[in-house]
Amino acid sequence: MKFTAICENHLYQKAYSKGKRFVTPCVAVYVLPDWAKGRLKKAHPLKITVNRIGLTVSKKLGGAVVRSRTRRILREAYRQLDKKHGIRRGYLVVLAARQEATDKKSTDLEKDLYRAFDRLDMLTRK
Repeated sequence: MKFTAICENHLYQKAYSKGKRFVTPCVAVYVLPDWAKGRLKKAHPLKITVNRIGLTVSKKLGGAVVRSRTRRILREAYRQLDKKHGIRRGYLVVLAARQEATDKKSTDLEKDLYRAFDRLDMLTRK
């Protein structure tokens, strides 16, 4: 399933400043209720509520190849977590990679994301 991305910078800033946060060694997770979820639900072809996902990987972590790989692995870890445990819908979710994430596999990141989403009370079934 394709993600709905956070495209506007002000939404990232809002998630950072007002959202709930949990930090693991590999990833920092920011979660904020999405005020536009009703409008997005109407616009969605299947009429379902979705999360808007933002992935951030700093240049400090490495070159373009490393950053792209880290984004791909984060995306896959989120997808697997959603498939296995279910993530609550209607939120802005920002996943900010940290230095440890660059040499991890998706299963390792999935464990970190599980811990973070469990602590943030975002899992539908445990």
